[in-house]
Amino acid sequence: MPLEPVMQALLFSAHEHRKTRRKDQITPYINHPLAVVYKLVEHGVRDFVVLCGAALHDVVEDEHTDPVEIEARFGAEVTQIVLEVTDNKLLPKSERKRLHVETARALSDGAKLLKMADKICNMTDLAHNPPTGWSTKLIRGYAEWCDQCMSGYRTGQYPTLEKEFDDTVSNLLAHISNIESQQQDDIISHKGGEHA
Repeated sequence: MPLEPVMQALLFSAHEHRKTRRKDQITPYINHPLAVVYKLVEHGVRDFVVLCGAALHDVVEDEHTDPVEIEARFGAEVTQIVLEVTDNKLLPKSERKRLHVETARALSDGAKLLKMADKICNMTDLAHNPPTGWSTKLIRGYAEWCDQCMSGYRTGQYPTLEKEFDDTVSNLLAHISNIESQQQDDIISHKGGEHA
């Protein structure tokens, strides 16, 4: 696997995301593409087109980078995979989420790998560093939506990645259930204290 184009893609992504933070408003955005690339490499993905796509997967959607520039720098194949995973922000969020589930099976194998790694990283962030204002209900909804998308992502080519996806969904849902249970216990305990 040629490393140079992947490193160039990461550097370009860092430049494009230089002013952007994750939803926690603290973490530099580039940490996310780095995590997605690493997740793919960790599971044996060596296709530099997929890895470059992972490095660049949010630059069009979030930074309005011109796909023509991506193609000039990284080629048509990388650009295609980036565009495959780019949401149309003109659509309502609910419609975009519905389309994710409906079109998951039609994605290229490379785009499916990228989306699996992307969602694993997002769910991991939600478990350990959720954005301010995200309720347990919202996080649960995200995990359940990821699970729905997964039915279209499975190809069997990278079973360890698919297993980690399934485990991440299960772990996040269990984590949310524990938080909700603790919150309920705290409410009951507080009410009991009021009557003591």
